[in-house]
Amino acid sequence: MKKLLTVVLLAAAVFAATGYKVLNKIKIGGAGGWDYCAMDNAARRLYVSHGASVEVVDVDAGKVVGSIPDLHGVHGIAIAADLGKGFITNGQSNSVTVFDLKTLAKTGEPAVGQNPDAVCYEPKTQRVFTFNGRSNNSSVINAKTGEVVATVDLNGKPEFCQADGAGKLYNNLEDKSEVVEIDAAGAKPSVTRRVSILPCEGPSGLAIDVKGKKLFSVCDGKMAVTDIATFKVIATPAIGQGPDAAGFDPDLGLAFSSNGEGSLSIVQLVNGKYDTVDTVATERGARTMAVDTKLHRVYLLAAEYPPPAAGAQPGRGRTPALPDSFHVLVIGK
Repeated sequence: MKKLLTVVLLAAAVFAATGYKVLNKIKIGGAGGWDYCAMDNAARRLYVSHGASVEVVDVDAGKVVGSIPDLHGVHGIAIAADLGKGFITNGQSNSVTVFDLKTLAKTGEPAVGQNPDAVCYEPKTQRVFTFNGRSNNSSVINAKTGEVVATVDLNGKPEFCQADGAGKLYNNLEDKSEVVEIDAAGAKPSVTRRVSILPCEGPSGLAIDVKGKKLFSVCDGKMAVTDIATFKVIATPAIGQGPDAAGFDPDLGLAFSSNGEGSLSIVQLVNGKYDTVDTVATERGARTMAVDTKLHRVYLLAAEYPPPAAGAQPGRGRTPALPDSFHVLVIGK
């Protein structure tokens, strides 16, 4: 009986709140919407998409330290730290802005597929992959030269991507409710495997556990956990509504989903099963995020909104954000 009671108490402790909460805000201000953000953990910089610019935030100092202006509908940002370069997708001009990580100076702008959205750097091949939402393909760029060297047909509308560091990339196909695997290291990069992740429908954000070989796709109300070895969905824990991004902290074994409803869902492997172990109240519209693996924090992009009009139906239309209210929401312990 004592042993059983101990097991029950341990299980209850595991499922207790993780201790994550809102710590503070980092003001960015200005006008314009936002999409992805990307964390350079070694350099302690957070790159934030913001309309026609990317703002560079020193997360330890808690302030903006630079900007890359005059862009064309920013979506994704990828960091190639080993090459000292960054890559920004321009959805309006069907191009990628290459910039220097130290000076933030632009060094090139190769043309890619239609409406490039997510972008990932694959370190083994030193190639950058853009995921093009309108042409349903991926443009492959030689990160050293900036030359587009290949195109990968995806047969679906791509969303977030992740690289495993060993020559493979993964991407959510929103309209197919699938995850695809891309062999980046082959002479001709191509899709090698795909899997349906239903009932996770219309996936957006994607995170990866490289050591545990798992993928985490987020959809409205569900996270699909895919085992990379078998390429099968092994769990679909419940999460919040309106997610856009996902993240993973490898030291803590926590998967995150940032939800537009104003919550951060936290999923963990407990007793051999992936379960939602905590839900943190954030801010309405805080749908995109990046994980700080050094301080074990989560950075979400958000803005302040006026109260909804009397009689307005939740989820119908987008209310403009209050002027100069754009900020980074810092979640941690």
